[in-house]
Amino acid sequence: MRVYPYKRLSGAVSLRVTAVSLRGPGESREELDTKAFSVVEQVVALGQADHEDWETARLKLSATIPTKATESNGYWSDVSVVAVLTEKATNTRVSARLDSRTEGGREWTGTLDLCRLDHFDRAALTVHVVATADGVPGRVLASSEPDKEWVVDLRAKTPLRQRELDVVEVGFREGPEWLRPFRDMPWAVDTSGELPAVHVNTDFEGITDLVGGDGSKAEGLVRDLLLAQMCTDVWTAVFHTAIGDLEVEDDGTPLFPHDWRGEVLREMLPDVVPDHPVEEALREVHRLRTGTTGWIDLQPRIHFAATRRAEVPKALSTTIRGLDRLSRGNDS
Repeated sequence: MRVYPYKRLSGAVSLRVTAVSLRGPGESREELDTKAFSVVEQVVALGQADHEDWETARLKLSATIPTKATESNGYWSDVSVVAVLTEKATNTRVSARLDSRTEGGREWTGTLDLCRLDHFDRAALTVHVVATADGVPGRVLASSEPDKEWVVDLRAKTPLRQRELDVVEVGFREGPEWLRPFRDMPWAVDTSGELPAVHVNTDFEGITDLVGGDGSKAEGLVRDLLLAQMCTDVWTAVFHTAIGDLEVEDDGTPLFPHDWRGEVLREMLPDVVPDHPVEEALREVHRLRTGTTGWIDLQPRIHFAATRRAEVPKALSTTIRGLDRLSRGNDS
């Protein structure tokens, strides 16, 4: 809980994206369909653009703030509402003032422009109520909740808050060179790209039918267990990738990556190093990985964290119970 040396505004502050347009070369503009942004997910997917050479994006915004913000109370004045777009990966910060559109000052609207070259992946969009409070200008009276911030994704084609894992079906025997040594494996995990990808080996007999088909009840049980195992491999691989190449400050303090690697570490570290703040857990895991001892002893914890997120215990229990029911049904 943060403590402020001045009175703050109580009540909810909300933000909505109501329209998105892109500008390309020659001042050409493209209005994106409403499918490009989701009010439920609170995500804007700029990857839906028909033309990939767009240069700037304009977000039309609408914010709602408590009525008390504009009431004359003698303590704060010069109230304004500011939308702020930040991206950690590029350390970019863009802001835009909104205008009041109602007499009571509850509804505010405006636009925010972002330049494509200034951003890399995902940016967070929030709104703040700013005023002169107790004689000091520029104080933040209220902000939208962190879990209610919008995400502006420059690459995604679908406005989803949780990114979907990329699954690629390919024959390993004659596929990409790096996959050929794994021709006897049912799948391989690639963590070198912008997002992790699972390559399913179509040369492995029956794997594609089992993973994607609608077979018998027994096949369905095996498929769910197989997918859980695949997810375990993914979580294990992405954790090792994320922890394996950290940026470190001059004093040796490791920093969370700004892309999916940082998300993976924040998700898994509480199970890898329990009962520690994530920053302290990151330092501990980095120390063990780069030191002479302890890294091997940590592997069961990493495996535990991976299987927990892949819901392996649930999948295995369901499979055992399902096979038992099928067996008893056949016996009768």
